[in-house]
Formats: sequence, C-alpha cells, structure tokens
Amino acid sequence: MLNRIDTRQGTANQHSYSNGNTLPYTGVPFGMNHFVVQTTDQKGSWFFHPEDRVFQGFRLTHQPSPWMGDFSHFLLTPVAGEMKNTTPYHYQSSYRPEEAIFQPHYLKVKQQRYGITSELIPSTYGARIRCHYETDLSPGLILNGPGLANIKIKNQQLTGVITNFSGCEDPHFKMYFVLQFNQAVTMAFNGEKEQGIYLTFDDHLEMSLATSFISESQAQLNLQRDSHLTFTKMKEEAANRWQSYLNKIEVSHGNPQYVDTFYHCLYRLFLFPQKFYELDEQEQPIHYDTTAKAVKKGYLYTNNGFWDTFRTVYPLYSIIIPDEYAQMLAGFLTSYQETGFLPKWLSPDERGLMPGTLIDGVIADAAIKGIASDLMPEFLEAMIKAATVQSSKNNYGRQGTADYLKYGYVPLDYHESVNHTQDYAYSDFCISRVAKTLNQSEIESHYQNQSLNYRHLFDKETGFMRAKDKTGTFRPNFCATSWGLDYAEGSAWQNSFAVYHDFNGLIKEYGGKANFFQKLTDLCNTPPAFDVKGYGFEIHEMSEMAAVDFGQLALSNQPSFHLPYLFNYVGAPASAQVVLKQLMTQLFHSGFTGFPGDEDNGSMSGWYLFSSMGFYPVCPGSGEYVLGIPLFDQVKIHLPDGKSFAIQAKQNSTQAQFVKKVELEGADYAKLYLTHQDIMAGKSLTFHLGLAPTYKTYAQEELPFSITSS
Repeated sequence: MLNRIDTRQGTANQHSYSNGNTLPYTGVPFGMNHFVVQTTDQKGSWFFHPEDRVFQGFRLTHQPSPWMGDFSHFLLTPVAGEMKNTTPYHYQSSYRPEEAIFQPHYLKVKQQRYGITSELIPSTYGARIRCHYETDLSPGLILNGPGLANIKIKNQQLTGVITNFSGCEDPHFKMYFVLQFNQAVTMAFNGEKEQGIYLTFDDHLEMSLATSFISESQAQLNLQRDSHLTFTKMKEEAANRWQSYLNKIEVSHGNPQYVDTFYHCLYRLFLFPQKFYELDEQEQPIHYDTTAKAVKKGYLYTNNGFWDTFRTVYPLYSIIIPDEYAQMLAGFLTSYQETGFLPKWLSPDERGLMPGTLIDGVIADAAIKGIASDLMPEFLEAMIKAATVQSSKNNYGRQGTADYLKYGYVPLDYHESVNHTQDYAYSDFCISRVAKTLNQSEIESHYQNQSLNYRHLFDKETGFMRAKDKTGTFRPNFCATSWGLDYAEGSAWQNSFAVYHDFNGLIKEYGGKANFFQKLTDLCNTPPAFDVKGYGFEIHEMSEMAAVDFGQLALSNQPSFHLPYLFNYVGAPASAQVVLKQLMTQLFHSGFTGFPGDEDNGSMSGWYLFSSMGFYPVCPGSGEYVLGIPLFDQVKIHLPDGKSFAIQAKQNSTQAQFVKKVELEGADYAKLYLTHQDIMAGKSLTFHLGLAPTYKTYAQEELPFSITSS
C-alpha cells in the first residue's frame, strides 16, 4: 500500500480555510525530522501548496500545525550556474507537481530551471539526498534558514547550528546538523544577511544529513549509524519501516478511493508525536531538557496536542502498538519530571494551548488497558497535582484550578470556561480510573464524584452548557450559535456534549432519553448558522462548518467527533449509522482537499480509521468502543501477540446505510459497544447491513459505558 499513498492529501489550504492543514511529510514513523517540498516563503506556515508549480527546496521541518509554526527548520536546494543571492525567490525553480513523487519514504523532484532531478530518503535523525545534474552549468547547493550559525567545512563535511524556534523555555535552543558530501565542496558565498550558504562542487551530488538537539558530536554519531547504507538500501529500509506499520490493518473494498483514503490516514497516524530523544554511544536514550538547559537521560517526545489526539490517536495505538504507546508515556512522564506538570501541547516544549489537561485521557486509557502499569503511580501523582495546584505559569496545568474546586465549575472570567469545566470533569473521571487500577479507593471515589461537576453548567431551559459567573448566574443574552468567548472553536451546539464518561447523567439532566434524542436530532437538522461575536470575525472552523450541509455537526473540529455516536446512548443506533456513513463518504477522500477541517496530528485521520472500521472510542478510559457502521467489506487488525481481530460487513453497498444485526464470534450480539478485551482476544465481528433502519428496545447493559446508571 505504501506506493499508493500520495502524501499531499489535505494539503490544499490557506489561512482562512482548511482542507486538512496537512503538510506532505516524508519521514519515518515518529522520526525526529520531517521533510517537505517548499513552494513559497511568502505565506508563513503555509509554505506548501499542491497546485504551486515552484520548488524552493527540501525543507527540514518540525511544524506539527500551521497554527503552532515551525522550529529548527532549514531549506536545502540544489542549483546550477553562478549564484549571487541566497534568498529563495532568486534561486527557486519551476517543477511539475504531476511528475513529482510524494511518498511517506521518498521524495523525487525535477527542477525545470536547472535540469536537476533530486531524490530524498529520510531516516530517524536525518536523510540521504541524491542529485543528478543534466546541465553543463556548474553544480551547487544552497542551504538557507533563519538562525544559521557556526558553519564549518572540513573533509567533505559541513557542520553548523540552527537557532530558530516558535516558542521554547530555552531562548538559545539549538539544533546541530552535519552534512557529509560524496566530494569536496567549496563555500562560494555566505550571504549572512540573507541567511543562506552557497556551496559548489564538481559532479553529481550525494549527501547524508544528520541532526541533533544535543551536540555536534551526537549529530556525528547519528550520521555514522546510517553511513554503511547505500542510497538504495536506505530507501528499502525506510519503505520497510512504513510497510510494517501499514500492514497492521488490512481493509478491502471495491472502491479504491476508500482504500487509498484509509491508508493515507493510517500513514498520518504514525507521524506524531516525534522523537525528541536520541541514543548515546551505549544506545541509551538521552534528550535535551529545555527547562534545565541540560542533557538528561530518558525518553522524550514532542509535537503533540492532547486536546486533539487523546480522542482517537492513542486509543488506536492501544490496539496496534501498545509497546510504543508505553514508551511515549515514559516520555510524557519525563516532561512532568522536568517541568512539574504534565504536558498539554508540546512543540518543542509546553505551549499551553487549548482547554483542559486532556493527556489525562491518554493516561487513563492506558491504565485501564494494562499499558505502562509501572508508570501509573507517578502518573496519578502528576494528574492530582494538576487538579489541585495552580501553576505560576499560564501555559502549565489547569487554568482556574482554585475556582473550579471552590465553585464546582470554571467561572466565566476565564476564556472558554464551559470547555474547561467539562474537560476538568472528564479529567477527574480519568484520575478516578487510574486510582481504580492502583486500588486507591478513596481517591477513586472522590474524583468520580467530582467528575459530575459538569452538571453545574447545564441549563435545563435551553438544553445547553452555559457559562456562569461566581454567583452562579448564567451569562445573559444567550445565543446557541454564538462562537467563542465561553466555548472553544465552536458554539454551545458543538461544545455542550463533552461528558464522555457520563452520558446517562446528561440524559437525566435533559429529562430522559426522548428529550436527549430530540436534542441530537435538532443538532443534526439545525442549519449551520453561526454568530461571530465571540471572535469578532469569521474563523476558519466556522467557514468549514458552513461549507458542508451537516447542520451543527461540525466534524471539521474535534469537539464534534463523538457526536454522531451519542444516538447509541438512547438506543437509537440507526440515527448514528446513517449520519456516520454520510460523513465518511462525503467529507473524506484521498485528494488535495481530502479532510473536512484541520487534521491535527492524526486525530481526524484516527476518526476516519475507527469509524470506517465500525467502532469508535467515545470515552477513553472506559475500555469500550461504541459501535457504528463499517465502510469496508473486510477489515483485519493484526494484534501485537499474533492474533487478528476480523470485521466483516455483509450486504455492503452505497445504499446500505443501516445495520440490521451484529454478530460476535458468529453469535447474535445485541450490545451497542465492544470491549477492548473483545478486540485483543482476536474475535470476529460481523455487521449485516440493510436499506431500512431496524428498531428495538435495548436493555441497560446493552448501552455504552456511563458512570451513572440509567
């Protein structure tokens, strides 16, 4: 499947509208660096567009999202002929996007201006680049990037440092790099003002690149470990690494577009988080601690926003790569040990964006599934610290901690207070789940009770979560379609249902299942109108919701991911099934506009992967997955112990938008959820699809997880 993946899915974007806001990353799974063709240096974080016909160079990048920006980046550009300027505009070349190759493990571009064909193969800490010159002009190479320093050339090797970043505890944070050439090179021009280096040489060029956040000697060690590989062998190894991940799930369908989309999304799932650790001479993990400004032992990862990824990415890791999940958790625990708080948005260190402390969901899901159990005592300590101690720095821990504990909700003095309150309540549930695995019954009981705090903001009159002041009064002049202010990147419609652990409790607040069912139906059927007052202008998420006619179900952003599945909690799965099939088939494809909104570190890809297989982790930490409707005829998930979990959809056609019945291991299965144990046991799940909905009454034990009984 690797050669069918075009990494440009979802890359046709601009500041005001997202079709994924992805970049066409070439790298290795979880590698420290990614490489991207740069087509413009005039649009900030949007430095690639698939319809541009300009090649400015191969960009080494660490940008996880255009909204975060890049750090430790530079540009490598083959050129020919005499160069007098090292700014990209002066040396850029046209190229033919339709002829270029954009694959997870391989980039190939021909520059029309110079007649140069270049190929790039990535490794964990660097890359190999090969350039073939079809010209009589003297061959050259330009290295361009802000913060280039300490450039030295010796014995066919160039070394230097990069000191650019978009936010970091260490204002002098550096990346060291080394370039090893297959021939002698001359530094013909050092355009310090333009932040570029112009190199010349005599023949076709092949070069090896290695980087390090630790030291030049570590960069040399990283280079040495790949030095025995030929270009062909290195390409083969990169391909094999990707294939080993892509092979973990097999899907089949008569429509190749669906299959291509699935495997592109699977590739996206293994890009982040990126390794921020390296291996010393004894092959032991070491990393640079930006807080202490020193090299430390241990694992560390970066470039991940847990508000996005806790929902889908880590639950899928728990099924197919639990050992790597455990190593990532060790890295996140390192962040806690070095900063005093668990991370929320790492790039390269804590950026503190988005509401809540939703790494708690990542931890609780691992705990309940028996992953990294040895780390859970310290994780419990870290989670409780965030729940009880207000950091002196706004980018660490919870906001409004003391007020949340005092009032049972985050008052409207705090931006996005409704989201904070619901997310803290869910995090309290997560603390209780970790405590449960450690037999800490007092802590479990306390935080499970505290996880009901979401109720303080529920307004029975409107049926929405609403912000309150410190006196307990709702903010006046409520408008259900008003975005921002009290809500994160949405309105009350998208942000009133983040009660992942207690939908039975929320249903009771509504006055019963009939009322809740009607609210969900209204959510889907209310036109996608929005009010911009909270922001003062139209943000891209508003535009994306308005562009597709799926009512207020704004799948373009993470708060809506679980909304279609909520019909299951009132025993109305048919309503979920028809909506899910439309979302999967109409909002996703393998082209340049292939996502309905920001893809965000694999989170939206994870939604598609889960949903297209027929189940979804509404509540990480519950150990359950809510059933939907599969898109594929056959799915086989290869589990770490050699078993396989098989899914089959019978009578699967475009018009079959409902599930007639489900069988588990060949026996009728009435529950609307699967357990993690069902999957890991390697059972088989069969969906029988149909044209018309099937209605029945469900017993309480057949409905998905909730801490409140029905």
